[in-house]
Amino acid sequence: MKKIIGIRFKKTGKIYFFDPAEFNLKLGDSVIVETTMGKEIGKVVAVNRQIDEKKLKEPLRKILKVADKDDLKHQEENAKKEKEAFETCKKKIKEHKLDMELVEARYLFDNSKLIFYFISEGRIDFRDLVKDLASIYRTRIELRQIGVRDQIKRLGGNGICGRELCCCSFLNNFDTVSIKMAKEQNLSLNAAKVTGNCGRLMCCLNYEQNVYEDKMKKLPHPGATVKTEEGEGIVDGVEVLREILKVKFKDEEGNNYFKKFNASDVEVIKDSRKTIKEDEEVDPEELKELEKIEEMDKIDKKNTEDDEI
Repeated sequence: MKKIIGIRFKKTGKIYFFDPAEFNLKLGDSVIVETTMGKEIGKVVAVNRQIDEKKLKEPLRKILKVADKDDLKHQEENAKKEKEAFETCKKKIKEHKLDMELVEARYLFDNSKLIFYFISEGRIDFRDLVKDLASIYRTRIELRQIGVRDQIKRLGGNGICGRELCCCSFLNNFDTVSIKMAKEQNLSLNAAKVTGNCGRLMCCLNYEQNVYEDKMKKLPHPGATVKTEEGEGIVDGVEVLREILKVKFKDEEGNNYFKKFNASDVEVIKDSRKTIKEDEEVDPEELKELEKIEEMDKIDKKNTEDDEI
């Protein structure tokens, strides 16, 4: 078994694992490590972990040193220079008339590279911009395109739940979110209600999706024919988490009436494979808007890439 330690370079960034070498580290320590991009300073967020060496695809990079006062001061100086570089780059973008929005400027700890993060709806030819910035800062310049989810993660804010956004507090990775999830969770297919601050489908749709999928494998779907103590009826609605079925019956005069039953108290005669929302009328314009949002999210993922550590 190999002893490893978890390092995070941003407040809500990914956790990367390193070899602690001879250092006895504790949570919250600032350390300097060598990454694929250069030297970086990060914080210890996981200690006393072990992993089977056979599972390691390549050798772990080692902790170079524990950051001292001078290192932390240098990091603060970099933060000030990043603000200045951000404003300079914004002016240069305007001069070159580029259709891009600058989000952040970041120096590597050793100042070997200056990275500018931006968002754009498409690909941008920024070669001339890079040349201008390189002549000003005399270091390697990299422009990195990010998605709107990443932008909001950097800006921060609160969600409709009233709490700090998940991506700003604990969410490390952006998993795929789809309209299908909203349908299966019986949510309103209204863009204003199922999208977050970033304008994309809310990440929290992912949290209960596995539970919904597991339960819907056992529960009858809307449209299924079931046998109850009331007689045979058609499933009109499903409260998935409570496992309660709303069943439609017809009285002697042919009028519809409804009753609710625990799923365990009914017998399925013939099931349907419809999702919960398929029986409801959905505004075609709203659905079209959601499909557009879903497609834009896919484009974001294709155009952007995570930091390589």
